Formats: sequence, C-alpha cells, structure tokens
Amino acid sequence: MIFFPNGKLNLGLRVLRKREDKYHDLETIFYPIAIKDALEILPSKELKLKVTGYEVNCDFESNLCIKAYRLLKKEFPQLPPVDIHLHKSIPMGAGLGGGSSDAAFTLKLLNEKFELGLSPEQLIITALELGSDCPFFVINEPCVARGRGEELQTIDLDLSNYHIVIVNPGIHIDTGWAYSQVEVKPLKDTFNLDEVVEKPVDRWKELLKNDFEESIAASNPIITEIKNILYEKAAVYASMSGSGSTVYGLFTHAVDAEHWFPAAFYVKVVSG
Repeated sequence: MIFFPNGKLNLGLRVLRKREDKYHDLETIFYPIAIKDALEILPSKELKLKVTGYEVNCDFESNLCIKAYRLLKKEFPQLPPVDIHLHKSIPMGAGLGGGSSDAAFTLKLLNEKFELGLSPEQLIITALELGSDCPFFVINEPCVARGRGEELQTIDLDLSNYHIVIVNPGIHIDTGWAYSQVEVKPLKDTFNLDEVVEKPVDRWKELLKNDFEESIAASNPIITEIKNILYEKAAVYASMSGSGSTVYGLFTHAVDAEHWFPAAFYVKVVSG
C-alpha cells in the first residue's frame, strides 16, 4: 500500500507564550500543498526502513515513521512487522512539515492497512505524541491551529487561483533553536489569523506575519533576499513558512521561477 505524504505552508505564525511544559502556544494557518513524499508499507518478517531521495539525518529508532509504528504497536500488540520504504522529495528542516507528514501518514496507512479502527480523533491524539505539526496531517485540510498545533479548526480557504512559488535555499533550521531565538511580544492587533485570511490577499502583506521570520532572517539574510525577489517578480504575498528556511510567494499569474534562483536551491511552483 502506498500513500503520498504532502507538505504544508504556514500562513502567518504567532508565538503567543511559553507554557509550563516548555512547549509554546501558537496560532497559525496550515495550508496543504502538492509537494509530496512517497510512503510504501508492506508486511515483513522484521521491522525494516529504507529511505531514498533526500537524506534523513537520524538513526533507525529516531525516524518518525518508526516512532509512529512503535506507538501503534504498543496499543495494538497484534500489529505485524512491516517493511517501510520512504522516498523523500520534501526537504528536511525546511518549514514544510515533511517529517511530520511522513509520521502522520504512517499512522493513517497502518490504521487502514491493518484495519485498526482508529477514528480521526484518536489518530490526532496519537499524532501529537510525535510532534506538534503531526495532527494537522491527519485532517490535511486548511486549518487554523492553536495550542501546540493540535487545536485544529478547518476553515474555508481556497488558493487554487494562485500559483505558489516555493523556494528553499538548502539551509536546515533546527526547530528548537528557532524557538529559542523568537521573542514573544504582546499582540499589536486584535485580528485572529482566520479573520486575516478572509481579507483580500493583497492585504496580507501588512497583516499576516510569521514571528520566526525576523530572527531567522537575521542569522540567514538569504531569507530576506528570496522574499525580496518574490516581491520584485510581482508576488501578491510572500513569507517564510514555519521556522524556515523555506520562503513562498503567491502569484496571480503563471511564472517560470526556476530561473530566478541559484541551481542549488529547491524551487517548485504548485497550484494552490
């Protein structure tokens, strides 16, 4: 059985406060995008994992697909060993949610293949044990996310009329370090992000901010350079996704963005 875990963009990201459990409360809009890994799971005599495509720098037990399997194995001891083949097409540490998506899709695939009977609500609870972004990929529809990212509410948001340029300069941003750099500030306005994205996209530039962007760009000026290029090329809105280092731009017309950036950059154009 094969699934195709997709990536996501963050439309705005507010870091609201640090919690007593050392996590942060946040508010963001998750938007699924059509860049995808490939995940195949087959029955096996022993638990196996093969990763192709982009390199994943972690050992066997630290891989999120293996962690997802282990979590379900605790709850369902009858779950047989499997052979997992993960082909990585989504850059790692890029703010696109590739690893989180792989983990959530592993849960969904195992649940379906072996008829475990877990509801979406139960899958969300399990996914949160794997990471704050993982629950979103259980739903995989545009959502406003609050809390650690697990308080999800679907919203009516359709960017299908836009061409989305996704640019990653190949810089890996450690999420823990990113949180340590962000300054939690009192909110300057009363807008919730789900209210902001209801406004015309050409107003997002002034209203829709990513709290990580300032500190990440200070250490990595290429973030600002990419964003400026996207605006120079007539993007209606541009921003960093998640804790970086991917920057994206929304365009009302088709673009040939691969030629705007160095060949070593990851550049994709997808429909919204």
